[in-house]
Amino acid sequence: MNEMVILAFAALIIVGALLTIKESDPFRKLISLGIMIGGVIPFIVDRGLLDVAIAVALIAPLSTIFTLMVCGRGEE
Repeated sequence: MNEMVILAFAALIIVGALLTIKESDPFRKLISLGIMIGGVIPFIVDRGLLDVAIAVALIAPLSTIFTLMVCGRGEE
C-alpha cells in the first residue's frame, strides 16, 4: 500500500481507539469503535484475507445496530 494511505488508516485506528477509551456515552463509544473498524479493514484486505474482511464488514455494523438498540432500551 501507499505510505500515505497506510498513515491515514493508522490514524483512523489510533483516533478510534483513543476516542473509545475517552468516551463514557455508549452511543459515542460505538461510533468510535466504528471508526476504528473502518481503519482496520484495509489492513485485513492488504494481507489478502478477503473472506475475513467481508465477515468483519458484515458483522461489525450489525452488532453495532443491535447494541444501540439494547442501549436505547435502558433509557426508557
